[in-house]
Amino acid sequence: MSLSNTIQQLSVFLENREGRLDEVLSALAEGDVNIVALSLADTTEYGMLRMIVSDPHKGRMVLKEAGITAMLTDVVALRVPHATGSLSKAMHQLVEGEVNIEYMYAFANGADAAAVLKSDEPGRVIDILKGSGFDVYSADEAYNANR
Repeated sequence: MSLSNTIQQLSVFLENREGRLDEVLSALAEGDVNIVALSLADTTEYGMLRMIVSDPHKGRMVLKEAGITAMLTDVVALRVPHATGSLSKAMHQLVEGEVNIEYMYAFANGADAAAVLKSDEPGRVIDILKGSGFDVYSADEAYNANR
């Protein structure tokens, strides 16, 4: 199993306080790091900002220099054709393969869309999806999706 088709997600743990999200977004903008997709989940005390960016290692470095801790996580970006039931079919294949998906978020990309999938078995996710006729984004395609 190869992780060559995984992409790196930049994740930031945010305290729920005014201006914290702005600090993160401003640091990335000033560092010329483009945000391709993002997901923000929150509770009353904290939030988790997950992003696909143009250069995840640079993004992490830029945030570190701004005093913001960020981590990189391997995820899979599934190509989802704009056709009814496409995502359902892909998820069904993963259920059949007994792979757990911890979370998912999506972004549009012209001809098709992408669903970012987090699993503790990304290599298996890729193998199952490709074996079922689905495709995944390469890192380069995902990081530059909206350019």
